[in-house]
Amino acid sequence: MTKAQDLTGKVALVTGGTRGIGLETVRGLAQLGATVVIGARDANKAIEVAGQLKQDGLKVESIKIDVNVHEDHVAAYKYLDENYGKLDILINNAGIMLDQENVSIDVVNRTSTLPIKILRDTFDANFFAQVELTQILLPLIRKSAAGRIVNLSSILGSLTLHSDPNSFIYSVKTFAYNASKSALNAFTVHLAEELKDTPIKVNSIHPGWVRTRLGGDKAQYDEVEGSRSSILAATLPENGPTGGFFHLEDALPW
Repeated sequence: MTKAQDLTGKVALVTGGTRGIGLETVRGLAQLGATVVIGARDANKAIEVAGQLKQDGLKVESIKIDVNVHEDHVAAYKYLDENYGKLDILINNAGIMLDQENVSIDVVNRTSTLPIKILRDTFDANFFAQVELTQILLPLIRKSAAGRIVNLSSILGSLTLHSDPNSFIYSVKTFAYNASKSALNAFTVHLAEELKDTPIKVNSIHPGWVRTRLGGDKAQYDEVEGSRSSILAATLPENGPTGGFFHLEDALPW
């Protein structure tokens, strides 16, 4: 990866963009010149956040997107098509962890007893929603001269590291969350191969261990630092990678 590019004239959509890594990704892309659309489940909060960023001179809009609601995906397509006629950058940022409140406290492996509802709800939000929204918006991304799709994964989705007893994540067995991110990584690999002969690049990123509601207050990075990998993947040059898994410029094991 290389340093972030000027994004003047580009249109970006960031799901889950009202707080945390998502908000800082919105801010960072807008500071580079993009028009950024915040997609959020809470429409009023999205309007409020967009208004605050506009006061800073940034080009930010908002729409309601509950990633689990098909109709919201369709409405997002219609909004982007009618207002911009394309989508240059899609950041699939929204996600949940239901295994436990955050990963900054001791993790108990309860794979054998985890309620199936937690597994299904996690996959709905972290995997199926990302796939569906991307599929619906892909015709608009194809209209971009250099489309970029960024899937917010996690190092906890690495099967290589989870199967290594010497790995630093070996004991962090939050099954539903981890498996949903592994599945999202598989989507990245498959979609990137399908689009390999187009200008579109598809990558998964690990933002790092970030001080958010999910990461907890003992995490290594603040939210601005946590947004850097998303912004780098969204601003890849023509010769940049596709179908990869990255933290900043470092490739990660699947």
